[in-house]
Amino acid sequence: MTPQRLSVLDIVAARTGHIGADEVWNLAKEQHPYVDLATIYRTLQLLKRVGVVTEVIIGNKLHFELADQHNRHNHMVCSTCDGVQTLSPDYLAEFSQRLEQEFGFTPDLDNITIGGLCSSCQPPG
Repeated sequence: MTPQRLSVLDIVAARTGHIGADEVWNLAKEQHPYVDLATIYRTLQLLKRVGVVTEVIIGNKLHFELADQHNRHNHMVCSTCDGVQTLSPDYLAEFSQRLEQEFGFTPDLDNITIGGLCSSCQPPG
C-alpha cells in the first residue's frame, strides 16, 4: 500500500455514506499535491475488487462507500434528484430464488443499484 492508496482509503473510511471520486481526489491532493485522478480511480477500483469499498452510480458518476460486511445493502437511486436509499438484500432474496429455480442462474446481487423515482419526485396522481 502506497501512501496515496492509504490516503484514499482513509478518505472513504472517514465519510459516512457515499463519496465521489472527484471529491476523493480533491481531499487526497491536500496531502499528496501531485496525485492524479487516474490514481484515485485505479485505487478505488482496487479497493472494490478486494471488497473494501462498494460503488454506486449517482447522477452518472461513480460514488464509493466503505463496505460493511455486517450491514450489507443495495441502493435505490432517484433519476431526478439523485437521492439514494438503501435496500436490504432481503428484498432481493425471492428474486434470486426465482432466477435459480426458473433458469438455473445464480445472480450476484451484492452490488445492485435500482434506478427510478423516489416518492418526492413522482408526479401527482
